[in-house]
Amino acid sequence: MEFDAVLIGPRRAQSVAQGLWHDRTINHDLDACVAACPDKLALTAVQAETGTTTRFTYRELATMADRVAVGLARLGVTRNDVVACQLPNWWQFTVLYLACSRIGAVLNPLMHIFRERELSFMLQHGEAKVLIAPRVFRGFDFEQMVTALKPSLPHLQHIVIVGGAGANSFEALLSGPAWENEPDAREVLTRHRPGPDDVTQLIYTSGTTGEPKGVMHTANTVMANIVPYARRLQLDAEDVVLMASPMAHQTGFMYGLMMPVMLKSSVVLLDVWEPLKAIDLIRAEGVTFTMASTPFLTDLAKNVAESGKAVPTLRTFLCAGAPIPGPLVEQARSALGSKIVSAWGMTENGAVTLIELHDPDERAFTTDGKALPGVELKVVDYDGLPLPAGEAGKLYVRSCSNFGGYLKRPQWNGTDAEGWFDTGDLARMDAQGYIRITGRSKDVIIRGGENIPVVEVEALLYRHPAVAMAAVVAYPDERLGERACAMVVPKPGQNVDLPSIVEFMKAQKVANQYIPERLEVLDAMPATPSGKIQKFKLRELLRERLNLAR
Repeated sequence: MEFDAVLIGPRRAQSVAQGLWHDRTINHDLDACVAACPDKLALTAVQAETGTTTRFTYRELATMADRVAVGLARLGVTRNDVVACQLPNWWQFTVLYLACSRIGAVLNPLMHIFRERELSFMLQHGEAKVLIAPRVFRGFDFEQMVTALKPSLPHLQHIVIVGGAGANSFEALLSGPAWENEPDAREVLTRHRPGPDDVTQLIYTSGTTGEPKGVMHTANTVMANIVPYARRLQLDAEDVVLMASPMAHQTGFMYGLMMPVMLKSSVVLLDVWEPLKAIDLIRAEGVTFTMASTPFLTDLAKNVAESGKAVPTLRTFLCAGAPIPGPLVEQARSALGSKIVSAWGMTENGAVTLIELHDPDERAFTTDGKALPGVELKVVDYDGLPLPAGEAGKLYVRSCSNFGGYLKRPQWNGTDAEGWFDTGDLARMDAQGYIRITGRSKDVIIRGGENIPVVEVEALLYRHPAVAMAAVVAYPDERLGERACAMVVPKPGQNVDLPSIVEFMKAQKVANQYIPERLEVLDAMPATPSGKIQKFKLRELLRERLNLAR
């Protein structure tokens, strides 16, 4: 595969000179772990459905990474070949990335909820040579699906099945034979070691606006984010990380797979989110940190409160992906005793903003944090002119962790000659540099010349006692140009109608212009694998319903 990571070269010299790029790869960190703490517990992987728990020390983890690396080489994988991995949070996922890094291959994580349509595009576009998938997970037959896809994918030479019983099983091809003891193993493991500017990860965006885009990252770009992230959160080798967010998403990959190795800390992987199981793991393993989206925090706080099982070791819960309701922060602080940290980031950059641990709790539900070291932010109007503090506009980021570009789509890179990346988000920034995401640039609703703060309206809708999920999208109006429609999923057993929404919003002292003028009740929200609501699908659904109503 030829990678066109054109955004790396122009900023290399400055990034290294400023100490923002560390010119290391995960190989350096894994080797350092083996040298410094070979018998320390590195990874605990728990399969919720079977109850199976697998543990690795750093010595064992490195040995397995070497073994799988040589096994991949036996399958013809070499430098810059793409190895696709459609696995849940199993130990094989972590080992695969470490193994690919040993031989210069590029890991392409794929969410386990993807099916034929998404996989066909991503595997073809990324020219994957090998695909690793489960035999069965959560009742779905992955082996049957990927085997049926293979004839239509000319680049795909091998399918490897975790838990398989045949000759194509992960165990038979990669993790079983002691490949690391073969006479040529040392040469295989060293001849194609990647450099810090080589592409190491190909990960697809969630596809909120159409065709998924293949984001290319190098060791320098991802590590430039993880180092200041860990420092701001005061994480070190003594910490134990719980990662239940999928490692096929950037959250799990960077902070559940890579960060623990970089810190010489320990990680606990959970493949299916079960809050009671998570509570038991936090208590048993001494978990100190986790990162997940708002529903995880809601579940954890609720179940800790109801079960009476305290989680005193859990110091920090970083919550990102959507605004955190104020009452939830209060409930979680009370139930968990943890610091709740808000953050915002993107697949293209990793975490961009976080609040500080010493910030008042209200920062977690009134802001999305401030820039990490090595990150610059600016908010501009639609003419590109800077806006004063407190005014919402387009958010641009110039970051040491900015990606290398979109594979085969450089025209979409969205980065100007000065390194500013157009995030596609709208935000406002206060005088202290804290930002608040107010919507997507494509989600702007302009009602009679007045911009409606979509995210703020949505946050208020979430406070409605009968609303489980909410989103606000525009619909056309001859006089005002656009009006706002609230699309909601009610809580079980609850009913929602427009008059109750209007009454509730007025009680919140919202400007009348901001109150949605239409309501659509849904059974479920269309969402990406990472849980982001797909506004473009909501707009399509609304258009259909409006046409039917005429």
